[in-house]
Amino acid sequence: MQDQEKMQDQVEQAIPPQEGAAEQPAQAQTGPGFEERLAAAEAKASEMQDAYLRAKAEGENIRRRAQEDVAKAHKFAIENFAEALVPVKDSLEMALKLETPSVESLKEGVEMTLKQLVSAFERNRLQEINPQPGEKLDPMKHQAISMVPADQEANTIVTVLQKGYMIADRLLRPALVTVAQ
Repeated sequence: MQDQEKMQDQVEQAIPPQEGAAEQPAQAQTGPGFEERLAAAEAKASEMQDAYLRAKAEGENIRRRAQEDVAKAHKFAIENFAEALVPVKDSLEMALKLETPSVESLKEGVEMTLKQLVSAFERNRLQEINPQPGEKLDPMKHQAISMVPADQEANTIVTVLQKGYMIADRLLRPALVTVAQ
């Protein structure tokens, strides 16, 4: 035990006074100024975490709303077109209710109904493709059913068998045509 006491005395003597002084500023750093900075940093970190969680929740809400909007757009995409076609259906039903229709009244009713249908197509950007004879074949709008000998340039339209249709700039149905050889 005496050996331990001697060693401790030697260690205490060997420690220069500067090291003891260095311990005091270290203790000063852990004093009130350090604790205040630590508390401020923790408060700021908590504030940043809260802001992050709020931003993340807002992003999720925006994503969910966008998905709902897309679903509604798909569900009700043809609503305007359907509204435009309802009067056409009404006109056709009224024509069928006539007990003694004359040929002239039927023809007049069909013409008026066709005007309603054309108007509905125009309002909803449904365009008719009806190429004229002699027009150059456009494979993006026309479908050649057959090639026939004709007195016109090759690959030009001779007759239209069925009209085609486009919605805005997208082909809905190509026009069916015969083409000159």
